[in-house]
Amino acid sequence: MSVVIGGCPCSPVLSASARGLTALESKWKYQIATLEEWRRARIGFLAKEKALVKAREELVAELQTLPMVHVTKEYSFTGSDGPVSLKDLFGGHSQLIIYHYMFDPSWEDGCDGCAFTLANAPDPRHLAEKDTALVIVSRAPIDKITRWKARNLWTFPWVSSFGSDFNYDYHVTLDEKVAPIEYGYRDKAELEAAGVKGLEGEQPGLNVFKLHDGQVYHTYGNYHSIDSISGINGYLELTPSGRNEGRIPVAFKLPWELAEEAAEQ
Repeated sequence: MSVVIGGCPCSPVLSASARGLTALESKWKYQIATLEEWRRARIGFLAKEKALVKAREELVAELQTLPMVHVTKEYSFTGSDGPVSLKDLFGGHSQLIIYHYMFDPSWEDGCDGCAFTLANAPDPRHLAEKDTALVIVSRAPIDKITRWKARNLWTFPWVSSFGSDFNYDYHVTLDEKVAPIEYGYRDKAELEAAGVKGLEGEQPGLNVFKLHDGQVYHTYGNYHSIDSISGINGYLELTPSGRNEGRIPVAFKLPWELAEEAAEQ
């Protein structure tokens, strides 16, 4: 049985109920204050918020300067129209975000926690405006993926990595018979020392790739805080180009503009 940790929202590590907390015990204890007391507390908290924003901005800036690794291995995936390569997944863009959706080949349905993550993922059309593609990858065969995708009314590009080493090389399918156990940049001994034992099977993850001069590079991987990454800026900040903001920082095409473009195609 798979033990799920890290970013997947269905993880027992992230579940208050699984930690034995009742709704009452985990509920915030409300404090009633005067307006003056509230304002004093709010201003004090504001300083902490600003410090957190500054620290996060510095962290994101450092993330975007991390070194890249040339991907020399050829990977083949199966899409709805047949075989595709890793380079094909960029779809004409220079940046690619891959979300590893937990979907074992033997399962009939995909992971519910991963479904929650997809429900909060940004519109791929807006990512495309920032020269970035978002593709979902699972090890389940494409016919199961297609059925599950249609059942949930999703339109994300989604391919199967079944039969390739991709999931094992990027440590989102853990099988000691195929490759040494590693998850979240910790090997089996480090995981067990941290109290995580019996980790196997499908796991969630995000990996980012860059296409430069016709070559694919791996730039970033995240396995521990996926559920905290939401909205388009959260995803873009994982890429080397970041938010790629122009004159107007949050400029994206409006829904009516996207609808007109689709009608013209």
